[in-house]
Formats: sequence, structure tokens, C-alpha cells
Amino acid sequence: MAHRFGVCSWSLQPENPRDLVEKVRATGLSAVQLALDPLGEPAWPVEETLACLRDAGIAILSGMMRTRGEDYSTLESIRRTGGVRQDAHWEWNLANARRIADLAAGPVGVPLVTFHAGFLPPGMGDPLRRVMVERLRAVIDVFAAKGVRVGFETGQETAATLTDVLGELNRPTAGVNFDPANMILYDHGDPVESLRILAPRVVQVHIKDAVRTRVPGQWGSEVAVGAGEVAWPAFLDALCDAGLQCDLLIEREAGGRRVDEIRAAHEHVRLLLKSRDVGGSSREIQR
Repeated sequence: MAHRFGVCSWSLQPENPRDLVEKVRATGLSAVQLALDPLGEPAWPVEETLACLRDAGIAILSGMMRTRGEDYSTLESIRRTGGVRQDAHWEWNLANARRIADLAAGPVGVPLVTFHAGFLPPGMGDPLRRVMVERLRAVIDVFAAKGVRVGFETGQETAATLTDVLGELNRPTAGVNFDPANMILYDHGDPVESLRILAPRVVQVHIKDAVRTRVPGQWGSEVAVGAGEVAWPAFLDALCDAGLQCDLLIEREAGGRRVDEIRAAHEHVRLLLKSRDVGGSSREIQR
């Protein structure tokens, strides 16, 4: 099965469009998931950014949207501030979603934008869950009106809870951006089993790795792909067994050797997929 590879633009910490182009080229890749929030800022004029990427032959596979006021310093702080949860920032986040949807459907021209929904309470009767569902429906509808799908990042809840919420939302244009490392970082389940549960709603995958915390309530640690606890052969088996031909976007949000590690991640996953295609499942190849 053919999968398109790319890199998450924010992983490269670019200062401007030309810097982004140079760093993408250094990874050996030719496609990105583009952070859309900076577009329109002085360092990121919309037309110049798109022209730089187009002239360099770099495709934009999808977009990413941030929400205001997120605090990732601890698991508890992101639980309180992630996604669309904060009342104080809800109106700003909804207005920003309208701006991002206009960019995605207009000059950028991408069919998918992903973002963190925020902590989704597992209980159906939880008042906060009702608020979150109402707000997420509003965001989804903003993008759907422009013909753009959305994908929620995994991690802040279990696969079962996210599945239930997607059913409750009742919005076919909402799906999942599956990040196996996030399931480990948040200590919310096994990435392979979680992928099998969420596969019918997965619209994109982040290639990222991590090790689980040894102290309950604290963050796990992101590491280079292949150095963590994601069982990549089994993960790719699950991906292919489900018939998922979604894009694979490499994300690296820690460390000082990002370009080299992104290049290595691409090679690691590419070879596993090639082995699977040539000789059966990657699980068999590893034996």
C-alpha cells in the first residue's frame, strides 16, 4: 500500500518560509503538514509562503491549527487548558477556526486541518463533556461549511472515549489524527490496540515515538522514532490491515537534532513498510 510521507512544519522550528524550505529539503522529504496559525504574520505572508513551497516542489498535505491558552507544563495543566475547553478563550478560538478554515479552503487548498480537541471527559453525563461536544460541533461545522475535514489529535483520552465522543458528535467530516506517541506520553493506552479501535475514523497519522512515564500523573518522554515504546512493525501491520492509506507526517517536538532524526524516522518507517509489502507482514519480517 502506498503512503505519502511528509514532515510537520513546526517540528523544524522555521523562522520564515525560506528557512522552512531549506529545512524540509534537508530532511529529504517533499511534503509538509503546515502550521496555519502563523500565516498572515509579518514573517509569514500568505502568498510568499505558498509561493516558496510551490517553487521548491514541496506539497502541503494538510494544515494544523492551535488553540489559545494551552499550557503543556504538566499533565494537569493541559487537562485544564487544552483545546476548546477554556471558557475565557472559546470565542477567540471559534473566530480563529473561521480564519483557518478560510485559509485551508482558499489559498492553501488543503482538505484536512488537525488540532487538539482538549480533554474529553469519559462520562456521558458529565456537564463538561456536553460543553466540549457543543463547542467541537461548532468548530467542525465551520470547517465543513468550507469543504474541509478536521482531525482530532489522539492522546488526551482513551481510544474508547474518543470513539464514543465521535459518535456523539454525529459529524461525518470529523476524524482522528492518530499519534501513537501521544497515547504513551499521556499514558492512555497501547498505540497498536488504540489504532485498531480508531481505524475507521483515522484520517492522518503522525510518526512520533515516546517512552511511558514511570511516575503516574507525570509526562512520558518523546524520543527519536525507533528509540521508544511504539512497536512500529505491529503498528504498521495494524495500519495496513485496516486498509488505511492516509498520509504519514513525521513529528519531532524535542531534541536538538530534529532534521537528522526526521530523516532517520522516514527511513525507518519506509523500510518497514517496504519489508511488509515484499515479504508479508512486518511482524513476519522482524522474525
